[in-house]
Amino acid sequence: MLKGLYAAHTGLRNEQNRMDVMTNNLANASTVGFKKEGATSQSFGSVLAVKVKDASVGLARRQYIGWNNPGVKIGENYTDYKEGSFRITDNPLDVALSGDGFFAIEFTNKAGETSIKYTRAGDFTMTVDGFLTTNEGDYVLDENSRRIQLNPQDAVTIRTDGSIVQNDEVVARIQVTDFADYNYLEKYGETYFQPVQGAQITTSTATVNAGILEMSNVQVVSEMVNMIAITRQYESNQKVMQTYDSSLEIAVNQLGKL
Repeated sequence: MLKGLYAAHTGLRNEQNRMDVMTNNLANASTVGFKKEGATSQSFGSVLAVKVKDASVGLARRQYIGWNNPGVKIGENYTDYKEGSFRITDNPLDVALSGDGFFAIEFTNKAGETSIKYTRAGDFTMTVDGFLTTNEGDYVLDENSRRIQLNPQDAVTIRTDGSIVQNDEVVARIQVTDFADYNYLEKYGETYFQPVQGAQITTSTATVNAGILEMSNVQVVSEMVNMIAITRQYESNQKVMQTYDSSLEIAVNQLGKL
């Protein structure tokens, strides 16, 4: 009887995980370069149920009573790398990639350790020293993985190949990197990605568009519809648990008195 109770419990946990992913997507619906996530579900492997230490069949014997599937378990989360919509800003330091690829960023953690992260968020800014950085203050890297330093007094023009022009002279080129298989990328924070073991860097053919930002690829209406469906499924599992609880109460408090 308690098999169904356990199955409902695992269903609740799975729907909670799906809701967590969904609410994070909605919270970042306006985040530049954000890529939405999705959750998967898996079934537990079926196990053979066995009756043991039962006097009706003999304490030394085992009786097979069938296969039992304990319910659902939380699967892996995945990232949807589909390109988001473009928003025109006319800011010369705002750039968006049209096609597959990522900007290379020099990221520094709280311990002062630096590493290269990758992002689609191109809302860049310039420091007083002329360094091109992200809104979080991380340095944007050029094609040689060096920090890009510009003259803050001169106008900036960014071409479609990522070249940065000041005074009719190319002073740097933004690094745009792609990967052979995005399954070897993992999220780091909201808009950064980092390669894992097995990742292969390839040449990107993406076009760099200046004065434009790539927005989140989250579809708010679709996410809201999915959220309603998750809520309904969560409530269904709750009702199953309440039904089992009522049945157990009857078995203990009423049938036990007969």
